[in-house]
Amino acid sequence: MTLAEAYAACREIAKREAKNFYYSFRVLPRHKSDAMCAVYAFMRRADDIADDESMPIEQRRLVMANWVDEWRQSRDGAATQDPVFLALNDSQRRFRIPDQLLEELVQGTTMDLDQQPPEPGQVQTYATFDELYRYCYLVASVVGLVCIRIFGYSDPRAEKLAEETGVAFQLTNILRDVKEDAERGRIYLPLDMLREHGMSAETVIALAAGAPLTRGNRQMLSQLAAQAEKYYQSADKLLPLIDADGRAALWVLVAIYHRLLGKIRTADGDVFSHRISVPTGEKLWVLGRGAAMSLTNRVRR
Repeated sequence: MTLAEAYAACREIAKREAKNFYYSFRVLPRHKSDAMCAVYAFMRRADDIADDESMPIEQRRLVMANWVDEWRQSRDGAATQDPVFLALNDSQRRFRIPDQLLEELVQGTTMDLDQQPPEPGQVQTYATFDELYRYCYLVASVVGLVCIRIFGYSDPRAEKLAEETGVAFQLTNILRDVKEDAERGRIYLPLDMLREHGMSAETVIALAAGAPLTRGNRQMLSQLAAQAEKYYQSADKLLPLIDADGRAALWVLVAIYHRLLGKIRTADGDVFSHRISVPTGEKLWVLGRGAAMSLTNRVRR
């Protein structure tokens, strides 16, 4: 398999699966877009193994361990015909992505798989916001730290800002997916914040099952949304630190995710009666603005 074929295979995965992310890939120069598709395809493969409920969790762990071992060997120079490994290894060399970041990427993607699954009637929870922040770091901030190496930056302040931007994105995902996660035995709303509003894990499960939202429930969700809003301020500070030809891609991502948070806040926390999303037409409008921004930034270089 040629490198061009490997990147083409990753692009097909991204087109099919990436949704919000793929909108941002389209406003990048081709070599950066290829690298983003490679990283996404790698994450998607890990996600698919971790979430494949057709296999018992012990089997998934074994499949994941073998897959990660094969990737590490290919990274160290062993021959491989896996298109995702070929493309990712080339992108890692081209954009000087540290091994540690990719290892953390795998750790974050497989975090739920590594934990003991809850017994029937039990739920997986996070005791404090600090614990939740660590989870967000591994599943989202690390992605941001990889992405900015592809987008390009020189100011070291960009790294902390990218970390906090990733947390903003993941908190938005958590708010949107409260119902679906609760149905799977996972509650990412921190228990200390729930208690502040007279709630518990059982309250969230009841809401997912159709219990009416109370004022206290809405206030709790609003508090977490306000926390996410604070981290979006880091995204605003990060944008001017990104290289000109990568800046539009980050802007598109931030614009779509921030609009999603805005729709959750407009719904006053009602993420239970229907799944909140940004309409395709609105995403295309954002993409159009991003494309114009990308062209302008490249002309100015």
